[in-house]
Amino acid sequence: MSDTAPVVPSAMVKCLVWDLDNTLWHGTLLEDGHVVLSEAIREVVVGLDARGVLQSVCSRNDHDLAWARLEALGVADYFVVPEIGWGPKSEAVGRIAERLNFAPGTIAFIDDQPAERAEVAYHLPEVRCYPAQDAATLLDRPEFSPRSVTVDSRQRRKMYQAGFRRTDEQARFTGSNEDFLRSLDLVMRIGRATQDELSRVEELTLRTSQMNATGVHYPDEALRALLARPGYEVLVTTLTDRFGPHGAVGVLLLRKYEEAWHLRLLATSCRVVAFGAGTIILNWLVDQAARAGVHLLADFRATDRNRMMEIAYRFAGFEEQPCDCRGPAPGRAGEDVQLLHLVPERRAAPTTARLIAPDLGLRA
Repeated sequence: MSDTAPVVPSAMVKCLVWDLDNTLWHGTLLEDGHVVLSEAIREVVVGLDARGVLQSVCSRNDHDLAWARLEALGVADYFVVPEIGWGPKSEAVGRIAERLNFAPGTIAFIDDQPAERAEVAYHLPEVRCYPAQDAATLLDRPEFSPRSVTVDSRQRRKMYQAGFRRTDEQARFTGSNEDFLRSLDLVMRIGRATQDELSRVEELTLRTSQMNATGVHYPDEALRALLARPGYEVLVTTLTDRFGPHGAVGVLLLRKYEEAWHLRLLATSCRVVAFGAGTIILNWLVDQAARAGVHLLADFRATDRNRMMEIAYRFAGFEEQPCDCRGPAPGRAGEDVQLLHLVPERRAAPTTARLIAPDLGLRA
């Protein structure tokens, strides 16, 4: 049982951080010289990876020796942003969360030593901590078991690894940020969601908190119902570059009225904030509304995580101002939901990415 997890976890685990000695493997590397990875633990590592749960390492060990052993055991590639050294484990787990841009509440930590788990739990109380004897049970736990496993889930680790290579190249790049983005050969596609894509859209609303305009999570059945309702658009955004796919990075839920389009939800992946994905999506939507001759309304509910999304809306020109076009917009779910407004004007195409998107004035 988790040392810190509630009976019903508040969020799915996005990353499991493994201790090594007597947790991931049997034995103590610096004492035994030879450690063994059981087939049961290997199954857990492979199984979590297939579900889209990232995994990392936090271990008191000699880095080169430990990493060489992980490679020899054939599992090194499953672990991202490893922290192998001698400092406090809470600091190492914090650095892992920071590098992945994950909230502590989506991180789990497993270690055979109660003192190590207690130290992490004290400094990072949102991190869920598990004793090593629970390792073989993790695949059966709800917090590690997404309701659906999408194409994006199965390649999540590889997408993050490509992202780190992309970041390394950017660090060596000598031109401007816009020049670097252009060098990536970015291609953004915005399209009407198909039945097969809805699980990817649901996953994005579940996993995204920093760039979710309302904090609302839409289950699969609600999304499927919206697909069938006249006047609704369920749009999914994907992004690729020369390093590979970023997967599904954005979702828009739009209600179209005669005088106004109501953006009920915009959520984008935190992974593509640096690429200006939210700005590109919003500018495209504003341009579409201008071409259609309608105003734009947008729901926004401030949370403790989505300040960046509020900035994106304000920068795009959305404001709280009265307008007759607000009339048809349905009642909002709670007084804390702001209804923002924009009189759209045509917007230029993006200069850092090739955009492939539908004409919202035409229904597929």
